[in-house]
Amino acid sequence: MAHTENWVKQVIMKYNLCPFARREVERASIRYVVVEEHKPAMVLQALLAECRLLDEQPEVETTLVILPRGFEGFYAYLDLVDLANDLLFDQGLEGEYQLASFHPDYCFDGEPQDDAANYTNRSPYPTLHIIREASMETALADYDDPESIPERNIQFARRKGNDFFVRLLAQCTRSPDSE
Repeated sequence: MAHTENWVKQVIMKYNLCPFARREVERASIRYVVVEEHKPAMVLQALLAECRLLDEQPEVETTLVILPRGFEGFYAYLDLVDLANDLLFDQGLEGEYQLASFHPDYCFDGEPQDDAANYTNRSPYPTLHIIREASMETALADYDDPESIPERNIQFARRKGNDFFVRLLAQCTRSPDSE
């Protein structure tokens, strides 16, 4: 959990990859949940439980479901993301929640694996980010040119390069004992 929280603060927030993250970090409204299950059905149950928790606790803005084991392979993880999106639809939660996905080996469709732009979605562990749609709509309405966010991030990542992000992610996962 600490590695992902470090990543949110030291990568996502610090470099403004998500312009909405700072507010939630400062409000301490991000929930970090480690799911040790490696079977998709069990992960989906945990995901659904997190959606219900968000329903019951409006002070929690968003949840990062961290999957440290079982989804190291990017394609198996993408299969899980598809199942998770189907679950949201089947449970009538589409339009209420949406998922963003992050993975250590994230690769945008049609892009080379070594494109630094992939680091905009690379995280210490496979992670499903549950986002409240209403909050996202409000945030986007108050943001000038939200369509420019992904392109700005891609340009930033390519300008910084792979080595920069490899070091940055390594710093997020370094234990305090090793410093």
